[in-house]
Amino acid sequence: MSPHRPPVGDRFRRFLGRLDATGRPGGVPTDLTPDQPSSAASGERRRGGGRRGGGEQLNVPPAEFTSYYGRPVLKPPVWKWDIAAYLFTGGLAAGSSLLAAGGQLTGRPALRRAGRLASLAAVSASAYFLVNDLGRPDRFHHMLRVAKLTSPMSVGTWILTVFGPAAGVAAVAEAAPWLPERGVLGLGRRLLPPVGQAAGLVAAATAPALATYTGVLLAGTAVPSWHEAYPELPMIFAGSALASGAGVGLLAAPGDQAGPARRMAVAGAALELWGSHRVEHRLGLLSEPYRTGTPGRLLRAGRALTAAGVAGALVGRRSRVLSGLSGAALLAASVATRFGIFHGGVASARDPKYTVVPQRERLRRREAERPAVEG
Repeated sequence: MSPHRPPVGDRFRRFLGRLDATGRPGGVPTDLTPDQPSSAASGERRRGGGRRGGGEQLNVPPAEFTSYYGRPVLKPPVWKWDIAAYLFTGGLAAGSSLLAAGGQLTGRPALRRAGRLASLAAVSASAYFLVNDLGRPDRFHHMLRVAKLTSPMSVGTWILTVFGPAAGVAAVAEAAPWLPERGVLGLGRRLLPPVGQAAGLVAAATAPALATYTGVLLAGTAVPSWHEAYPELPMIFAGSALASGAGVGLLAAPGDQAGPARRMAVAGAALELWGSHRVEHRLGLLSEPYRTGTPGRLLRAGRALTAAGVAGALVGRRSRVLSGLSGAALLAASVATRFGIFHGGVASARDPKYTVVPQRERLRRREAERPAVEG
């Protein structure tokens, strides 16, 4: 310490004096040293709950946490409308291939042809939407480097890889009657029908996995309303796939060949309506995004269109026009349902209460169960 500098105590008293000169409230005496606090300061410490516990205790209400400045706790999905379209077209491809297999096994050529062509068109559109979301086509190829059964995305990639070529070969086989009877093309005319039958059965065997894996994929995310609906989403997507495939059959096949399509419509509608009802009522607070806003309107429209489509399919057995309208209603219902589920999950990720409140409820339940377990 320099001998020319004043002691620390003198410097501190000068500092307090300057504060008093500028109007410091309270008028702290300048002759106090750091070891002698004023009565006012000690009183404030007591009222604030000092070390000795004396004085008035302040009751501070518990903080009600939502999130920082009301911002989402989770990062909302970056997926756009093309993923919702991917969900629909994948289900349509699966349902159409099942319809085609039914027509093939029961000797209904119009139903088989409509299902195969619709399946190829839908799976092609599905691959486009997926690649468009990935950004580069080579990313899809890179996912084929690994087969991981615990990853829905990896499993789905391989399902598409098996289903797509099988659906394509089955659809190309429908062109066999237009090939010439002689030469190399004549050989193709003879070979394509049996190859197409085998490929159609392969596509139909893969179709249930294609229809439901996207539901497992959504339920495996951290998005609250998707994650909590893990039992229902595969059921809804399976029903939607069957209903959309039935819609193709009702639109394209004559009435005397549309029997399997009508049965598919009834089965698909039952699964879809039951699953939609459960996600809107079983999940508690997390059902709210499926009942309100755009998702709620889409899901209500989907239910109404599904019911109308099934009713028209059963009543209009002999009416080609009514069957076609029923098929269009079932296709529109599938679109509305898939987009409603998609937007409902996105809405639950954007609002922090759908993340925080269920976590608190689970914590309270665990704390309530702990004494019973320990006792």
